Amino acid sequence: MTLRIIGKASSINVRKVLWACEELDLACERSDDGPERAHNPNGLVPVIVDGDFVLWESNTILRYLAGRQGASALLPSEPRARAEVEKWIDWQATEFNSAWRYAFMALVRKNPAFDDARQIEASLRDWTCMLGILNARLTETKAYVAGPAFTLADIPIGLSVNRWFLTPMQRPSFPAVDAYYERLSERPAFMKHGRNGID
Repeated sequence: MTLRIIGKASSINVRKVLWACEELDLACERSDDGPERAHNPNGLVPVIVDGDFVLWESNTILRYLAGRQGASALLPSEPRARAEVEKWIDWQATEFNSAWRYAFMALVRKNPAFDDARQIEASLRDWTCMLGILNARLTETKAYVAGPAFTLADIPIGLSVNRWFLTPMQRPSFPAVDAYYERLSERPAFMKHGRNGID
């Protein structure tokens, strides 16, 4: 049975799941909405339907799909290697996302609820700080977030980096992040579901 993904393809969290499915060579079909969305008490997307199993929370879905497919290269089974991947997934969901959300909603989405100049400035400052952390990590690994190989952690972080480059603002130089972005761009799945002009 084909995996179903509920949520608009413009959603960054839906795009995480679509990108993961491409990396896992996992057939899926997507629809903007569906009755299973009601399973998420937050009313948010994505929601996946895998037979009689319904799951929400995008990063949990990533972990589930990697486990389902036995993709130990993306999500290692060895505890320390796995923890390294999961640490960066969680960092993206908490620190990184929290930093860029206000500025992105103001400068890209033009949401009138995000029009406080001081909060925009604070968000840009925090976002730049997070990119500095990421740049230092990528300088250390010289490749991907969790180490020398692409892992599940690069999916949410790669999409957040894509938003960094799409947002109209002054950006300091982060050479390791620039190189990382180009490295991700060699992956067809990222070009299809990440660096595809959708913000």
